[in-house]
Amino acid sequence: MTFELQYTDSKTNARAGLITTDHGQIETPIFMPVGTLGTVKGVHLTELKEDIKAQIILGNTYHLYLRPGLDVIEKAGGLHKFNGFDRPMLTDSGGFQVFSLAGIRKLREEGAEFRSHIDGSKHVFTPERVMDIERTIGADIMMAFDECTPGDAEYAYAKKSMEMTHRWLDRCITRFNETEPKYGYHQALFPIVQGCVYPDLRKRSAEFIASKGAEGNAIGGLAVGEPTEKMYEMIELVNEILPKDKPRYLMGVGTPVNILEGIERGVDMFDCVMPTRNGRNGMLFTKDGIINMRNKKWETDFSPIEADGASYVDTLYSKAYLRHLFHAQELLAMQIASIHNLAFYLWLVGEARKHIIAGDFSTWKPMMVQRVSTRL
Repeated sequence: MTFELQYTDSKTNARAGLITTDHGQIETPIFMPVGTLGTVKGVHLTELKEDIKAQIILGNTYHLYLRPGLDVIEKAGGLHKFNGFDRPMLTDSGGFQVFSLAGIRKLREEGAEFRSHIDGSKHVFTPERVMDIERTIGADIMMAFDECTPGDAEYAYAKKSMEMTHRWLDRCITRFNETEPKYGYHQALFPIVQGCVYPDLRKRSAEFIASKGAEGNAIGGLAVGEPTEKMYEMIELVNEILPKDKPRYLMGVGTPVNILEGIERGVDMFDCVMPTRNGRNGMLFTKDGIINMRNKKWETDFSPIEADGASYVDTLYSKAYLRHLFHAQELLAMQIASIHNLAFYLWLVGEARKHIIAGDFSTWKPMMVQRVSTRL
């Protein structure tokens, strides 16, 4: 995997770059739709590639490990062959999912013991096991196994957790280097910066991660309950340390405004379930603001969902029709909203890239923040 830093905004830390993998190229900044179980919920493959124009998607290690299971994925020839997406893919480490299972998991130095949310069966994720699982899934980018602390974690716990994440990273790197890709193409390993909201811990973690010389680096443990301004502060601090010639991935973030603020601070890659999850609940993100599609004000609004929208669904259906579908609990409502929101997110990062290249990102971004945060 290679990363070419193509443009840097003269007034901010915003960057435009190009990641090259064996499954294709990714223009940054980029948003990555989340395909938890090997599918982006409610979205056909052709729509994902041709309408939404996804350049890379995510798979979830924890969920794919539980079902369909590694045997099925390996027999298929890896996740690319299994789900038919022939562009780059990234797998998370399962660390966040284990973190979210607070009541049914135990953390220790060896790894994380947890019970399946499906049938209660017991499983253990160690750094070594997670590397083996991600090799079997076969994503182009693999994440190191880490512990994600809540945004309000006390300092002592955040420090202890970060130090364990660092020890786990060393074990991940060792196992990664001992193994080979299973399907004939290169896989990259990204370590993850932790440290909660504590500047000294974040600085120490970023320095540790930077010292590993990985092909890319991630920032984890944000957007998990901490104040938004703290998140931005941590991003700035960490990106001053992470190498500038490697892609930077902010995990699990976030709203359109979060993404614009992250880009301004030098982040290259984003993912979040928000466009699909919120879409399924009737929230649409548009170039002019946020729409609650269930509101009565749209009942007889026969104008397009978005007149100059990024997706074909935007002019195909009216607001009134989409509102009707939501109130009738039709599955098509969730599909239309998911396609719309994902296309908008990909449009937004694409526009950011254009303005970075044009040299006017610093004037375009504040205007766009105001527009996309308006409630319509």
